[in-house]
Amino acid sequence: MWRLIPLLEASGNVQMAIDRWLLEQYLSGKHPPTLRFYTWSPPAISLGYHQRQYPEYWQHLTWQSQKLDLVRRPTGGRAVLHQGDLTYAVIASGLTGSRLQVYEKICEFLIQGWRSLGVELQYGTAGRGYIHNPNCFGTATGADLVTADGYKLIGSAQLRSAGAILQHGSMRLQPNAELFTQVFGTESFTNVQLPQSLSVEKIVAALIAAASNCFAMQIEVQPLSPSEWDEILALQP
Repeated sequence: MWRLIPLLEASGNVQMAIDRWLLEQYLSGKHPPTLRFYTWSPPAISLGYHQRQYPEYWQHLTWQSQKLDLVRRPTGGRAVLHQGDLTYAVIASGLTGSRLQVYEKICEFLIQGWRSLGVELQYGTAGRGYIHNPNCFGTATGADLVTADGYKLIGSAQLRSAGAILQHGSMRLQPNAELFTQVFGTESFTNVQLPQSLSVEKIVAALIAAASNCFAMQIEVQPLSPSEWDEILALQP
């Protein structure tokens, strides 16, 4: 049985605290495998766990009269701008193989889910040169999913701990070109033309159905309880 936490909007620090808490609870045997989807409010830039170099001005950015949060993920990778996106998180174990093989096993539900919505995805092909680009969506590696015309739709990152895995990733749905340029400078911005009928709720429903099929799992919808929220909020920096 997997736990499905309903779609949740919160700040970046809260969302990262939830993901860390879910992994800790799973490792201690107190929590089942979990799938969840979430959005970020206010918009935020998330840094990879080991990412130390980034522009100083990122700490002072605003958009639509809101200060952008700058948060650090428990996973690796490079900076991600979270605005107009949808994030997924999977906490599970029993997935063997190399890091890339595990990425592919988990990402299969994303490929199937988006295919059911009429969007075909494939893995990126960028080599090691990507490490010099601070923008996660500036290149697409073998752990990322791109559309047929090369647009990077989903960038994922992973943390392994004692046989358990936290993998989460951002799906760029309606990114704002002006904000993207403000964050990443002159880097070229491209947008994907997704079917106009795709709401966040419809995307989440398709991905849940695909995950149930890919992982051969039963799902129990279970929101976070008040006591769980107390533990999670205590983890915030």
